[in-house]
Amino acid sequence: MSRLWVTGYRSYELGIFKDDDPKRKVLDTVLKNELVQAIVDGTDWIISGGQLGIEQWSLEVALSLKDNYPGEFQTAMMLPFAEFGNNWNENNQTKLQTLKAKVDFSASVSEKPYQSPQQLRNYQEFMLNHTDQALLIYDLDNPGKSQYDYDKINKFAETHPYPYKLITFDDLQSAADEYQENLNNSFQDD
Repeated sequence: MSRLWVTGYRSYELGIFKDDDPKRKVLDTVLKNELVQAIVDGTDWIISGGQLGIEQWSLEVALSLKDNYPGEFQTAMMLPFAEFGNNWNENNQTKLQTLKAKVDFSASVSEKPYQSPQQLRNYQEFMLNHTDQALLIYDLDNPGKSQYDYDKINKFAETHPYPYKLITFDDLQSAADEYQENLNNSFQDD
């Protein structure tokens, strides 16, 4: 069994506030390419959290791949604590609940509502101990909340066989350039 933890920037850290933002199309393309490769390489579970941004988008992309790869992998949304997202606006709460209902498995690491940062550290430990590798859309030169996950993953990988891949802003810029070039070529072909 091979389980992939996907995490990264929150949507606001990327300046994405609408689902139809052009940056979202590029991110979805990058996530799709990475997840397809992971599935082809034998990943059985794609596991992420419920944060708005890379975590939710990765699960949405994974779910969209199920038709092309039936029975080859499952999806899981792991939340750090009970009542996660309850302080979000109604639209974002609905997005979370809808996605939570679509994944193959969902649970909270802590059965209690948020009480302390220890719950977040326990969540990281859980994810590291229940996955075999990680994919982060994160750039060390552009800090964000995912720095905590990166630090924990990097430290864990020093003493455990735990490969991880970083997709940086340079990688995203290359993907955006390629995406734009493909769009331009499709207009020329018409």
